[in-house]
Order: sequence, then structure tokens, then C-alpha cells
Amino acid sequence: MRSWEEEIKAELLHIEKKTQKRQLHSIDFLNDSTIIVNGRKLLNLASNNYLGLASDERLIEASIRAAHEYGAGSTASRLIVGNYSLYEQVETELARWKKTESALIFNSGYTANVGIISTLVGRNDLVFSDKWNHASIIDGIVLSRAEMKRYQHNDLDHLEALLKKAPLHKRKLIVTDTVFSMDGDIAPLKGLVELKEKYGAILMVDEAHSSGVYGEGGEGLVHDLRLQEQVDVQMGTFSKALGSFGAYVTGKQWLIDYFVNKMRSFIFTTALPPAVLGSIQAAIHIVQQEEARRKRLHEYSQYFRTKLRDLGFNIGTSVTQIVPVIIGSNELTVQFSERLQERGIAAVAIRPPTVPEGTARIRFSLMATLTKDELDWAIDEIASIAQEMGLIS
Repeated sequence: MRSWEEEIKAELLHIEKKTQKRQLHSIDFLNDSTIIVNGRKLLNLASNNYLGLASDERLIEASIRAAHEYGAGSTASRLIVGNYSLYEQVETELARWKKTESALIFNSGYTANVGIISTLVGRNDLVFSDKWNHASIIDGIVLSRAEMKRYQHNDLDHLEALLKKAPLHKRKLIVTDTVFSMDGDIAPLKGLVELKEKYGAILMVDEAHSSGVYGEGGEGLVHDLRLQEQVDVQMGTFSKALGSFGAYVTGKQWLIDYFVNKMRSFIFTTALPPAVLGSIQAAIHIVQQEEARRKRLHEYSQYFRTKLRDLGFNIGTSVTQIVPVIIGSNELTVQFSERLQERGIAAVAIRPPTVPEGTARIRFSLMATLTKDELDWAIDEIASIAQEMGLIS
């Protein structure tokens, strides 16, 4: 009989044989578009820093000011003595930006999704989740003990068929990403709103990859489509386009009050450091004022997608700044990623279980702070390597 150590080592070996073993790499940043990995300068096409705000001096200065005023770290949860007045300021500005009654800030997108879902539903309820939703959504459903019904990706007909079978007396939650992080496509939000109203469900959306990127003031895809009054729960993050850290939920005042009183991942965790709140506050101001960043990001993304598609790459259904090159084989995908790094491009191989079996890919993600020359150089290198490997003709 094998010991637990032998079992774990055997599992690691199995992961390695499938070319799915992951490891951490030390990275240093020169600027938004250039990173250093293993001593090599690389063009950064793997970051979620979509607007290039992570190194913006205004966020850094706001972070330092907040640390000087409130201290370097947190010493308690928000319901003890961790709820500095800065929290109230930032949440008020967040609610104003999102045009909603109230808002609540969390330590991360993961803790937000796990907490929101497990607070809204329980073991006698139903959750209807897009098949390609983020892992944090899936884990929130598991923790809630609600029955999960997974509908085919962006398939409104399949979702409605599942809703029709749901008992009328059960609470029903529909949850979806707005921009899907590994495919770069978007959810059919108008159709989801129609179904949630028709079947009396709650609709929750995860705006992690659309906050700052869509909407007149960067509010997200829900606002871009003028659906903010019909979506019950809007969750998003500050750690991507807003260049900071943490997450949020917005909604009616009574809903936020309920989360404060019932959400375990909010109640039983230490508050964010004040410096993080300072950078969040600065980022909320900037994304509303600097529309040019969003426009440039969308223009670059369309250009990049079109060029890769014309070269013969399979980029799936991407319509956003996230552009996958779907290869299929784990081994070829890892080789492609390594060859890209050798030529000066940082782009990560994404393999199962993050994506379905047989759909391993390189996930490119663009930033507004890249230059057109950098994009053209990257496209030429990507095409050259793919031709050498026989991935395109």
C-alpha cells in the first residue's frame, strides 16, 4: 500500500507526463510592455494590465499617500477595526462610477465570487452556470451546496431548456463571465436578462475582464449595453484593467447590507492594506477620464485579431483584447510558447484543466501602452515560428 507521499509524487509525475506541470518563474518589470524572465527581455503579451495602469505614477503616488495616512498594513477585519474611512470614500466613488446604490470591496476576485454565490444560494437552490465560467465561480457554487446546472457556452436555448425544468419554488441564480478569460468572447447579456426575467431568476455577472475596458466611463460591458438596471449583481476586479488589486460587488443597498452580514469570505478576512485602496481610488478616476486608452486598446485588439486570423491561426470566437491561438496539443503548445520566449515574446501556454482537453492554446492579451511597431514585430515573429513548426502554411 502506497503512502500519501508516494501517491502525491505519482500524481505529480502523471501531470508532468501529460505536459501539464506548471512552475513559477521569477519576473522583473522594465515597463508596461517589457519584462525580464531568466535574464531575457521579453515583449509582454501575457498581462491583464489592459490599460497599462499598473505602473502609472498616479496610482503609485496615491498608494504612498494612503500608506502614510493610514499605515502600511491591516490589523483586523473590516467588522472589527479594519474599516478605515478610506474604504467609505472609495466605495462611495465606486458606486457613483457604476451608477448603483451601493458597493462593497473585497480582497480578491476569487474571494468575491466564492462569497457572493455561497451567500445568495444554498443546498435547496439551483445555479445555472456557463460551461466556460471562471474557476472561482465554480468553486463558489460547490461551496454553496446548491445544485449546479451547467449550460453550453453562450447557449441561450440550452439555458432556457434547463430553466424550464426548474421547480418554481426553488431560488434560481444565473451566473456568467462577461468577457471569458481564455477565449476572449463575450456573454449574450441581453438574452440572459430576458431569460432571468422570464423565469424569475437572479442574474450575476463577473466583469473582471471588462471593467475599465467597456462602457463610456469604463464601467464594464453591462453599462456599455445599458443593462445596469436589469442585472442584479455586478462583480468585478481592480487587478486587471484598473492596474491595482482587489475586487468589488455593486447592487441595491439592501443587497450589500446582506453581504456585509452574511458573507463569510468578507466577514472572516483581514481588510486590504490602505495603500491598495489609494491605488484603487486613483484608478477609478483615471478610467473615467482617459477614454483614449480604451479606444487604443480596442483598435490594437481588432488589428491583432485580424492579422492572426488572416495568417491562418485559429483564434476561436475572440472579439476582445484576449486573443487565443488554439493549437490543441499540449506538447506543441508548450514548444510554441518556449520558441516565442526565445525570440523575445512573453506569451503563456494554457493547458487543461484550465481549458478543455484538446484545446491547449497560447493566450495573447494586449495592452493600450503597446506601440504599433511592437505589435507588427510580434505578429511577424509569431507567424515565422508557427511556419517553422508547421502550425500554419
